[in-house]
Amino acid sequence: MSHTIQPAILLLEDGNIFYGQAFGKIGTTTGEICFNTGMTGYQEVFTDPSYTGQIIIMNNVHIGNYGIKESDVESETIKIRGLIGRNLEEQYSRKLAKGSLQEYLIENNIVAIEGIDTRALVTHIRTKGAMNCIISSEIVEVEKLQQELAKCPNMDGLDLASEVSTKEEYLLGDETAKLKVAVLDFGVKKNILNCLVERGIYVKVHPANTPLSRLKEFNPDGYFISNGPGDPAALPYAIETIKGILEENKPLFGICLGHQLLALANDIPTFKMHHGHRGLNHPVKNIISGKSEITTQNHGFGVDPEAVRNHPNVEVTHVNLNDESIEGIRLKNRPAFSVQYHPEATPGPHDSRYLFDNFVALMHKN
Repeated sequence: MSHTIQPAILLLEDGNIFYGQAFGKIGTTTGEICFNTGMTGYQEVFTDPSYTGQIIIMNNVHIGNYGIKESDVESETIKIRGLIGRNLEEQYSRKLAKGSLQEYLIENNIVAIEGIDTRALVTHIRTKGAMNCIISSEIVEVEKLQQELAKCPNMDGLDLASEVSTKEEYLLGDETAKLKVAVLDFGVKKNILNCLVERGIYVKVHPANTPLSRLKEFNPDGYFISNGPGDPAALPYAIETIKGILEENKPLFGICLGHQLLALANDIPTFKMHHGHRGLNHPVKNIISGKSEITTQNHGFGVDPEAVRNHPNVEVTHVNLNDESIEGIRLKNRPAFSVQYHPEATPGPHDSRYLFDNFVALMHKN
């Protein structure tokens, strides 16, 4: 660490205060605090649209040690609101890197704090649950920090997907491909689109509020419902569109927020989780095959387990082996399925890439 040391403060909504050193932009930021257990892939994490509105604790001891590379992104800009680490490194070792974490955060106006006992902080969040927080390297009065923190909205009822969704339609892949997929973008990760294109699919990405009539103009063989940030129940326009897609009786695949929206379209409620699942190492069991998968996850909401299991037309396909939460569903009366985790997994394992192949097979079958 060669930058000038400047004090910084982290204040949690429950009143707990942590003192550290400033990193990145000097300033103040607020958001919902969450943590990621991954040891690598910090740049992909920072640019994942599903982290919009959140301040993230990177639980690995050293973050930034392999620098920044232009291609290691899931969107065009950093989406996190702030960063908390134990050791945020300005020096890096990777020859392919084009700059340091410090430079990257400053260029993207991201306020960060280091020198925090992240293990103790994560333990606290796991016990107390998700809450808002504020980081500041310019305000030292706790009372003023509390006043600023009170202005931060809760994630419940928040539509953030429309904020990060594409504003214009765009095409990817070979226009002569045998399969076409219409993507509803609520904050889609780049590698999800790559996984579709790599399988010979011509993709058209649409803004979150695109009506079904416009989606149908592409004459797709299937529909994809993307990941994204915020509360799925705050997207009634998306739920209605998905209900219409299901009536089309064409293959549908949803990931993360797309999984939650598919559930809501079938009158299965969602709920705010205690502290969510975020990391590269979450064990999931495929009930259909009986095999287990190590998965990448990033979600703070889940689908109601009892409502899923009591639904006449929906069956559970995947469960989380840590807490038995619902990780995958499929419809019995429609060619539609979804998973809560991220099979495209950047960063993370490739155990679940087969789900994209299943989607392709479903379209060929249909």
